[in-house]
Amino acid sequence: MIDNKLKSILLSVQKPARYTGGEPGCIIKNPDEVKVRFAFCFPDTYEVGMSHLGMKVLYETLNSQPDIWCERCFTPWLDMMQKMREHNIPLYTLESKTPLGEMDIIGFTLQYELSYTNVLAMLDLAGIPLMAKDRDESYPLIIAGGPCTCNAEPMADFFDVMVLGEGEVADTILCNVYADCKSKGLSKLETLKELSKLEGVYVPSFYEFEYGSDGIITEVRPLYNAPIPCNKAIIKDFAHLPALENTVVPVIGAVHDRAMVEVLRGCIRGCRFCQAGFIYRPFRERDIDLINSSARQLCKNTGYEEVSLTSLSTSDHPQLEELLDKMEPWTQREKVNIALPSLRIDNFSESLIEKTTKVRKSGLTFAPEAGTQRLRDIINKNVTEEEIEKTAKLAFAGGYSHVKLYFMMGLPGETMEDIKGIADTAQKIIDIYYSMPNRPKGKVEVSISVASFVPKPFTPFQFFGQNDLELIKKKQDYLLECCKSNKKIKVSYSDANTSLLEAVFARGDRRLAKVIAHAYKNGAVFDGWYESFDWQLWVQSFADCGVDMHFYANRFREYDEINPWDHINYGVTKQFLIEDYKRSQQAITSKPCNKQCYNCGANKLLGRACFEYNKG
Repeated sequence: MIDNKLKSILLSVQKPARYTGGEPGCIIKNPDEVKVRFAFCFPDTYEVGMSHLGMKVLYETLNSQPDIWCERCFTPWLDMMQKMREHNIPLYTLESKTPLGEMDIIGFTLQYELSYTNVLAMLDLAGIPLMAKDRDESYPLIIAGGPCTCNAEPMADFFDVMVLGEGEVADTILCNVYADCKSKGLSKLETLKELSKLEGVYVPSFYEFEYGSDGIITEVRPLYNAPIPCNKAIIKDFAHLPALENTVVPVIGAVHDRAMVEVLRGCIRGCRFCQAGFIYRPFRERDIDLINSSARQLCKNTGYEEVSLTSLSTSDHPQLEELLDKMEPWTQREKVNIALPSLRIDNFSESLIEKTTKVRKSGLTFAPEAGTQRLRDIINKNVTEEEIEKTAKLAFAGGYSHVKLYFMMGLPGETMEDIKGIADTAQKIIDIYYSMPNRPKGKVEVSISVASFVPKPFTPFQFFGQNDLELIKKKQDYLLECCKSNKKIKVSYSDANTSLLEAVFARGDRRLAKVIAHAYKNGAVFDGWYESFDWQLWVQSFADCGVDMHFYANRFREYDEINPWDHINYGVTKQFLIEDYKRSQQAITSKPCNKQCYNCGANKLLGRACFEYNKG
């Protein structure tokens, strides 16, 4: 019994509650009364996975089906991995302690490229062959979803199926079709053929790639009548999609340990670097009465004292102020704080501060992204110097003295003057603080967090080659030099090596599978964690496999090149991305798409216009 073996090792590992299950809100079913047992695997620690809204939503959605039992599994930390191997304990689900190998479907969410080796670690700990071609009918169906599947290819060889786009409906349909195939005794191949007919279902083994002598793809050839392009799944009526009302409450603190309700999906902004802003198009907002009732029920069911209204840009919900008015009576009465984690500088207001600080203040974070107006225009951020200054004044007038700003470096068209502009922007905010006669008590502090830009598929910047390591490190040093004289500015920045690896996987093809498997077998795991990441191990793995990481990350992609994701349709056309990249080269901004349509193609997924522009 796994339970007995667990008892013998849990007291010898960090945070044993990660591995016990039994939390409030977890769902237990009779395995004899369900047709499909689904293991939702999050390839990171319990604390990270339990913060993820998508996992919470799919857990409740799948378990609302009487014939499906969805259970959870997370990547064990390094100490637990070692103990499990020493004691021959297979990786298991938290709800029933069932080994993953005994499940019907194992579903991974791919949220971040540097979690790829964790996927392999979880399969390995479960005793499941890593490569899909090595798994026969006796193994569970291994599937993946999440934003990284928009370029499925680097991980394609490890999965039987990948779900593209929005999984709430697609995953349920997939499970039901799988159950039907299982009841008919269909082979794995016949089951995959049936699944490939579903909207949003991509079967990697049904596509063959040809490469030229220069390493660039020359042809993508579908097999077994697989669709090309393969379209993402989409929920057309998001306004009335039931929101989360129950969730598992973690027994140890999650990274974001609070109630979360998604208020809208997609984004109107068109920031040229932002993959999420394009792959989640078109923009759809949820009904505010539904948001309000769901948020209240969720807090009641879980006991949370903070509710986060989440989205890519929450302040773009056209009825946000009205929603906050509806939430005010019960949140004040029940001492529930409202958090708005995704605010835009250009629609931040005194009213929003007043309505979200009646219980207690949360931190304020904004994302200018670039240090100069010229570069903000190139990336289509559509934020002006005046709006940044106005926002700082509103924040300080509202009692804040600590502001966090997010920037990127390595953007297309960037110069050293733009790097200096990051420090200048932080200094300008400090100057504004000291210019205000009624400023809040305490010392002002501006934290700037700077990420290295990673070109991502389905963005206008997918063509751009990432800055090389030497240039990124030169820019990081220059930024520190610009800020070193001011102790009120705190600077942090991402590791250039991990950003390079992220870019390789983001723009890579399925020839990378051998590198990922080689790196894992040589010890790579938890690559997104600084204490575990081993850059030299990856350098050696690429060398051993004869693969050049700079081919994927650092070169400009010609417009007519066949990219590894071009046979997948997320709604936004390649022609639109080319046109928008050309606009960026001239620093021409685009209006938000609720103001003007630029024919990106996403409206075809809805079968109608995204907005009624004649309303003005």
